[in-house]
Amino acid sequence: MIRPNAHSIESLETLIQRNRRGKGGGITSVCSANPQVLEAAAREAAGAGTILCVESTSNQVNQFGGYTGLKPAGFVALVRNITERAGLAREQLLLGGDHLGPYPWRKEPAASAMEKACELVRLCVAAGYSKIHADASMNCAGDPAGPLDEKVIAERSALLAKAAEEAHSDVSGGPAPRYIVGTEVPVPGGEQAAGEPPSVTRPQDVARTIELARSAFAGQGLQDAWSRVIGLVVQPGVEFGDAVVFDYDPGKTRELVAALPPDPQLSYEAHSTDYQTGGALRRMVLDHFAILKVGPWLTFAFREAVFALSAVEREWLGGRRGAAVSQVREALEQAMLQNPEYWRPYYTGSDEDLRFARAFSYSDRCRYYWPQPAVQAELEKLWNNLTTSTPPSTLLSQYLPAEYEAVRAGTIANEPKALVQERVRRVLRTYAAACEPVGQSSD
Repeated sequence: MIRPNAHSIESLETLIQRNRRGKGGGITSVCSANPQVLEAAAREAAGAGTILCVESTSNQVNQFGGYTGLKPAGFVALVRNITERAGLAREQLLLGGDHLGPYPWRKEPAASAMEKACELVRLCVAAGYSKIHADASMNCAGDPAGPLDEKVIAERSALLAKAAEEAHSDVSGGPAPRYIVGTEVPVPGGEQAAGEPPSVTRPQDVARTIELARSAFAGQGLQDAWSRVIGLVVQPGVEFGDAVVFDYDPGKTRELVAALPPDPQLSYEAHSTDYQTGGALRRMVLDHFAILKVGPWLTFAFREAVFALSAVEREWLGGRRGAAVSQVREALEQAMLQNPEYWRPYYTGSDEDLRFARAFSYSDRCRYYWPQPAVQAELEKLWNNLTTSTPPSTLLSQYLPAEYEAVRAGTIANEPKALVQERVRRVLRTYAAACEPVGQSSD
């Protein structure tokens, strides 16, 4: 059993209380298992002296390995190894579970799917996760057609919280889990449609979600756990699709902002904030969306940098005798074609459209394929080639102009992983600026 860290949880709660008082301040939740993304996030947090919140979904990490091949304890070990290597103090790390629930087993009857979901939650808490988003919004086999009844969602979510409480009772000391409730988000992995912008959550739905969740927690004897519900997931009208981003519109969220529940420990949590402008993210934080989730934008930035480095490699080494350039783009495309389950439901169009989307879509479904051995082998070749033979800064200026400026300024080295991480860190700095308390930003 691993203890969660009290300092990071207390910092999050202090942040939420300040945000509720209209003082701004938010936290970025990094939803990624990509090692380079995690290292970039850890280095950024270490340099800024801030809390790093890292979360995994039930698709990424579960008792059967998920698509990363990692179980909760393995994910925690990976994250802690990376963050410690990056110089992040353990008390600065906050681990969470996003969309923990029956989604991976939704084709099974509800009883068996929920049994597996509860076991996943137990393992997460035992491994050291301290922020738990209990999400039982999806239909399982045998459930009535159509959206699942809200009361059933609340009751199943309370069962997940009960599993977390039971697991925590087996941990020697350490702070109890904090919970996120609410389900008005896309299915884990992203939005499948890209038509009209999503509807903003109505105030009456906020009240009903809270009422049902509170009642369901009480029904399981979880009154104390309810006092540790720190976030409510709502839909602020932000989303992204294959080639579109729906921007935050504060004019459409006035009623939602005013409907923030009175519970003093609770704020709104916003999902799918990827690709929003810095100004939009800042406005969201000021509107009490104190927790901003981001994932695909970070791996999108990772992919951008890798593709750019591949172009640098070909220009620099492609014509040299004895040089063998990497085939990272080709390996990624081949892996996606061989196993289309992670992108096929999300992309439509001609063969040319699909080829383009596999590489360049905002949905960034290629993020599921970086861990594949064949892709990793080519990625390692790319790293090695550009480490052994450092490319000239003129090529960086051509293909990675912002990172070139950082190299010229001496803030990063002309090394492939440093260049990739700088691209990711630029995204994270946009979030960090949005999350500054009032009086510490440009407001």
